[in-house]
Amino acid sequence: MADEVPVDPAVVDLVVLAEWMDAKGLGEGPLGQVTALAGGTQNLLLSFERSGRRYIFRRPPEHKRKNSDETMRREARVLAALAGTRVPHPALIAAEPDTEVLGAAFYLMEPVDGFTATNGLPALHANDPMVRHQMGCSFVDALLALHEVDPSGRGLDDFGQPEGFLARQVPRWQAQLESYAELDGYQGPEIPHRVEVARWLERNQPEPSPTGIIHGDYHLGNVMFGHHDGQLAAIVDWELATRGDPLVDLGLVVAMWPDHDGAGGGVVGVQPWDGFPSINEVIERYRQGSARSLDALDWYAALACFKTGIILEGTHARACAGLAPKAFGDLLHATTVGLFMKAHGIINAAENAAS
Repeated sequence: MADEVPVDPAVVDLVVLAEWMDAKGLGEGPLGQVTALAGGTQNLLLSFERSGRRYIFRRPPEHKRKNSDETMRREARVLAALAGTRVPHPALIAAEPDTEVLGAAFYLMEPVDGFTATNGLPALHANDPMVRHQMGCSFVDALLALHEVDPSGRGLDDFGQPEGFLARQVPRWQAQLESYAELDGYQGPEIPHRVEVARWLERNQPEPSPTGIIHGDYHLGNVMFGHHDGQLAAIVDWELATRGDPLVDLGLVVAMWPDHDGAGGGVVGVQPWDGFPSINEVIERYRQGSARSLDALDWYAALACFKTGIILEGTHARACAGLAPKAFGDLLHATTVGLFMKAHGIINAAENAAS
């Protein structure tokens, strides 16, 4: 068992958290076996036990962004809405939307008995291509289950703004890219095909598919698989969830799916990779399980490259300003360039197929 780690009370006051749990009827006594968990760079995850029960605590980072608390509230709301559905997710235990308790919104969820494939595969999964194939299939099936959920039947009628969702995408992400110019030391986006990709996306915007719940960042680094088989145990990191056209999730899968050697997108590689379905098999499995038309999937995939590349470029810009490690910023910039090159290739293939 991992050693307990010291927690800065300025970030998480464990005594105050215990008092809050007392009021919720969630065990009694001090919090024990407190460990910090890796779970993305944007938020803080702690694991602890109380009265024989294990909890996972999630809150924004110590230095919050302006929307960090609202992000926590939205995550908790989505997890609550998914209770009782076929979507594998961490079960919500309790949430606190008010920042007065711990200085930030936070929530508690059940632990997930699983692992993240991008961090390495256990022996069972590493040694059996059939198990890895099952992992890929269950990854698609979990996304299908999410996209089948009717938001209006889950109390999410006012969650996000699906009207005009696709039309807002290019202007929104272009504005974010332009905002990086405010960072000292950033010389501007040196990204190939940037203008060309943006114009093609605006000219070829499809009619949206029926509104559903969007995860917003669905890739192999944001799911956990079970230790004893290839089944997906939980979709995690719901901070970008919203209502809109769910095919943006599938577009991201296409953009980030590892290639034949498992390298994939620069940030979500898995080893060993043989046995996992090809991207064409992934698309076909989704097609067979959904009534949504995939005729415009190239557009969604190019959009995913565009959006993800711009998000990653933000870390490069912050690194130029001395606010992030330079080596990491350089790596993500290279990934951004690769994503825009991929978008350009998708566009060329789509235009050649249409001619």
